[in-house]
Amino acid sequence: MKRVLPLLLIFSVFIFISCDDVLECVILARSPELPDKTFQEGLVNTYYQDSFDAEISNEPRDDDYGYYFDFNGELPEGLHVYFDYRTVSIEGVTQMAGTFNFTIYLEVEAPYSYDEYSGEHQDNMCSTTTSKEYTITVNYQ
Repeated sequence: MKRVLPLLLIFSVFIFISCDDVLECVILARSPELPDKTFQEGLVNTYYQDSFDAEISNEPRDDDYGYYFDFNGELPEGLHVYFDYRTVSIEGVTQMAGTFNFTIYLEVEAPYSYDEYSGEHQDNMCSTTTSKEYTITVNYQ
């Protein structure tokens, strides 16, 4: 009887929750992703440039999504953050040394897709937002 209870519990969860959605999130797990990134060190009064691309995990059509970024934190005077579609770039001529922490927030919009059987819009996303903390260190020459 002890072996049957976990199976009944799992079966009842799948009955009350849409199996398609649960399985897609467990197996496909489509969600926005920001990379683990170690930014290169900068030097005061020297041009700095570094960048990375956001993506959708388990999705070969990353370019079909809408990407919307936000920035919170501090960059050294002279550096600026730019968002260009999927790319986050930080560049400029640094004016001060130190360690600077910031967070990048990402929200994505799935491309429109129509389910011909149900007649409904399908986005098949498990999550549409994410964020990650980053650090840039700037030293004197």
